[in-house]
Amino acid sequence: MGFLVDSHKGGCGVGGGGGGCFRSLIRRKQVDSVHSKAPGHHRLAKELSILHLIAIGVGSTIGAGVYILVGTVAREHSGPALFISFLVAGIAAALSAFCYAELASRCPSAGSAYHYSYICVGEGVAWLIGWALILEYTIGGSAVARGISPNLALFFGGQDNLPTFLARQHIPGLDVVVDPCAAVLVLVVTGLLCVGIKESTLAQAIVTSINVCAMLFIIIAGTYLGFKTGWAGYELPTGYFPFGVDGMLAGSATVFFAYIGFDSVASTAEEVKNPQRDLPLGIGLSLSICCSLYMLVSVVIVGLVPYYAMDPDTPISSAFSVHGMQWAAYLITAGAVMALCSTLMGSMLPQPRILMAMARDGLLPSFFSDVNRSTQVPVKSTLVTGFGAAVLSFFMDVSQLAGMVSVGTLLAFTMVAISVLILRYVPPDEVPFPSSLQETIDSVSLRYSSQDVYEEKAAIHAGTSKDSKLPLLGKAKTIEYPLLVKQEAQSNFVLNEGKRREIAGWTIAATCIGAVLLTYAASDLSLPSPLRFTTCGVGGALLLSGLIVLTCIEQDDARHSFGHSGGFICPFVPLLPIVCILVNIYLLINLG
Repeated sequence: MGFLVDSHKGGCGVGGGGGGCFRSLIRRKQVDSVHSKAPGHHRLAKELSILHLIAIGVGSTIGAGVYILVGTVAREHSGPALFISFLVAGIAAALSAFCYAELASRCPSAGSAYHYSYICVGEGVAWLIGWALILEYTIGGSAVARGISPNLALFFGGQDNLPTFLARQHIPGLDVVVDPCAAVLVLVVTGLLCVGIKESTLAQAIVTSINVCAMLFIIIAGTYLGFKTGWAGYELPTGYFPFGVDGMLAGSATVFFAYIGFDSVASTAEEVKNPQRDLPLGIGLSLSICCSLYMLVSVVIVGLVPYYAMDPDTPISSAFSVHGMQWAAYLITAGAVMALCSTLMGSMLPQPRILMAMARDGLLPSFFSDVNRSTQVPVKSTLVTGFGAAVLSFFMDVSQLAGMVSVGTLLAFTMVAISVLILRYVPPDEVPFPSSLQETIDSVSLRYSSQDVYEEKAAIHAGTSKDSKLPLLGKAKTIEYPLLVKQEAQSNFVLNEGKRREIAGWTIAATCIGAVLLTYAASDLSLPSPLRFTTCGVGGALLLSGLIVLTCIEQDDARHSFGHSGGFICPFVPLLPIVCILVNIYLLINLG
């Protein structure tokens, strides 16, 4: 049975049976048309330009983690080659960014990966991705909020000197450590998001600018100290790769999560003035800025202090303190606090928009889809998610659940890459016949000039996802026309459209299975050697054969008319999405 392009209601009700349930899970919704508009009470304000998108992308990506990762990864994995680890991780993140850029420009609607999964894969997978993203952003925002008060302690001379309303308090009866500062900050950000998208983005741009200025200070002042002291961190007998290339790659897997956040840009697609142009540029430029800053900071800090002597907790502050610049710790801490605030805004911005998109599709109560008429933001969804995150950050230490953030993001990245393959080879919307057959179809319609012929022509064109049942996996029904068959033979078509779609659909599925088998067997050292190598071989064979088949068969002509035209086109398909799937599954398996 195949994935059906079917948006008919129905499913698991009485008389529906198991088949109805399955069809409801795999049905795919129609891609938004360039002419379609949401109802007035569901319409978001189109206020964002490319500068706003860069502020959202950079602010959501550069968190306080980079102020710690530099020391941890350099000491344990990369050594002086830390900047190469950041470069490799940035290239891996760029693979997902390319996929996001194409889908965001073609389907500029709120919901991000949830929206793309619903259009390209099906309702069941979209539902899982939507909730994974909601949990990711909620837990991530709560964890970020609880990290602010420890960073503020430096300005007050330590944790014990913090004001009562900022310090964490222990409740003996409940054995719970509450954090009022975190809860208040979450509520403040929630109120700011309710004011309007343009106002909240402006505030995030200001906070992000302070963080970027702190990083520029680290780069400039550190470069001056490096030339003054002779770059002691690079004059080591162990060379640039003390842990080998494997250590450098292991460091890349760790710092990859420092690039998570650029996907927040895609969640604001419905609020961008010119999404076809600005969304790809916003995603690409924000990721490029983050990668450049990460690499420059790592080059400077590793050069100031030998990697084995770096403080794992405060590597940047301690590097400046070693050279007599203790006062720099205050600037660096201010940058870390601003980074946390900016990341908190970036974590809370997509949540209500994903809830709104799910409510529009009927997967959540319509309460979440309401948009305030004056501010044109989903105020109700924002208040619900803000209150939930505030309660979570106040009562719970969610640091142990922080891995959920990475799980949700990697699942979303993987599904976006799969969606690009589906878009190119088995697009869920209209699938027209090749242009060489169009004249023949029209001549048949004119020749018989009856309603039946016009209905058959409509069936050939497959229609939209509201009335079409073209499968992603499985055989499509075709209508027999002797004249069409003759024309097809004259045009030397080796595969008809239904057969090509069937082969492409099964090949995409086999490629994903191969990526899972290969990465799991390569990662699990506890497997017996024969089983491990056999699984690696099978997975590699599926992956390689899938790449070859998808390279050889033609991509679907309907991809040109899918969604909004004129947007970004992901290069090197199918190679780039397949490598993206492989990298994300590998990171997902090795997350522990």
